[in-house]
Amino acid sequence: MLSKNQIKLIRSLKQKKYRLQHQLFVVEGKKAILEFLNSKLQLNQLFTTTLEFDVSDVLQTTITPKELNTISFFKTPNVALAVFKISKPKPIDFNNLIVVLDDVRDPGNLGTIIRLCDWFGVKDLVCNTDTVDIYNPKVIQATMGSITRVNVSYLDLESFLSAQKGIQKFGAFMNGETIYNLKLPNSGILVLGNEANGICKQVEFQITDRISIPRFGDIQEAESLNVANAAAILLSEFKRRTL
Repeated sequence: MLSKNQIKLIRSLKQKKYRLQHQLFVVEGKKAILEFLNSKLQLNQLFTTTLEFDVSDVLQTTITPKELNTISFFKTPNVALAVFKISKPKPIDFNNLIVVLDDVRDPGNLGTIIRLCDWFGVKDLVCNTDTVDIYNPKVIQATMGSITRVNVSYLDLESFLSAQKGIQKFGAFMNGETIYNLKLPNSGILVLGNEANGICKQVEFQITDRISIPRFGDIQEAESLNVANAAAILLSEFKRRTL
């Protein structure tokens, strides 16, 4: 049975300020929860309408579907909701490709980019502080568990990039050199910008290589690519060239 305090706490975790205050976030759905349980992230509490999880009785509470509906962030709740502890980011590995996001606001885009990083073997994702929170429930849902395998850090991008001397910093622009003509390294930094405005001027000054994805249509009127679609193409090309 859920207590009033538990309901209040879980509902509060929909907002970033309370996630930061309590250092907790919510994961919903059996498949997603199993991904997190198999990771190094620490479970705080699991609430389930079934008994299908191999979790100690201390950390697991059986609730009714009605109670789950009370705390769920989904319109149609799954069989379980778990609360996990936020862990500190690990040191960044500069021996591999690092993806950097400048002010990406859409939770679905961030979640998809995290999945892409996981798929293409990118271990580190660096975001500026205005990028949507990775523990936003919509981001968690969109990552499909990949967030457990990608190290995400929130930093001041201008300072972070300026400190990386001797490392190629690729920035995605509409007027950059086509990605298909470039010799790409095994390591480096790939910067992707805001969905509407691209990479900001302060970050742009730190870029060493401007790259682009060319348009091939007969009528080239498409304004731009979705940032997650662009990430998929660029990461695929980086990986293909370095195999």
